[in-house]
Amino acid sequence: MLEVKNLCVSYGGIKALRGIDVEVPEGKIVTLIGSNGAGKSTLLRSISGLVKIHDGEINFNGTRLNDLAINKICMTGISLVPEGRHVFTDLTVEENLRIGAYLRHDKKEIEKDLAWVYELFPRLKERSWQFAGTLSGGEQQMVAVGRSLMSRPKVMMMDEPSLGLAPLVVQLIFDIIKEINKKGVTILLVEQNANMALKTADIAYVLETGSIVMHGSGKELLEDERVREAYLGKSKK
Repeated sequence: MLEVKNLCVSYGGIKALRGIDVEVPEGKIVTLIGSNGAGKSTLLRSISGLVKIHDGEINFNGTRLNDLAINKICMTGISLVPEGRHVFTDLTVEENLRIGAYLRHDKKEIEKDLAWVYELFPRLKERSWQFAGTLSGGEQQMVAVGRSLMSRPKVMMMDEPSLGLAPLVVQLIFDIIKEINKKGVTILLVEQNANMALKTADIAYVLETGSIVMHGSGKELLEDERVREAYLGKSKK
């Protein structure tokens, strides 16, 4: 479905990604784990067109994304839930959600999807009239996820969705990720909470200093001693 081949990205003279190969099969949850500065967010930003690619290819359902404008990439069915949420603070919750559907013209279907988002996040329905800037961090994350869903994506990329959230809210967000995936949305997840990410993912990649150093099923990496010691803070001994 989504395939990244030999992707290289540089910031000035610094190589952020060094020949990355990643495959995201349809219907799966794929996660990228790694320390700060490993290149995880750069990969998502490259796929969405926000970062210029130095070398390599990004293909989605047979379409080469390298030279497409950001809005054209969105129209292929790829959406990004950015790190830090980036909600429109001076707009209401519902206005934020509707912005996610700005490229769509199927009004009846938009209303159906809005109802689905409110079903996923009942708290947002209760606060639909409230300015997004007055919400808690967890509620803003719900808005960011809901806004992305309103574009009706085939692939949803999520950048650190649990960052700065309370444990109970983190669990809710991951439960929602699973629910979204069950509805047919493919997920590409960047997450520093390696434990939750690996438990949730079908496929996982480990990035270190711009390179893929390990990959396998989420279960395999969760049980790998090197991953446990480096990212989970524990070993099986």
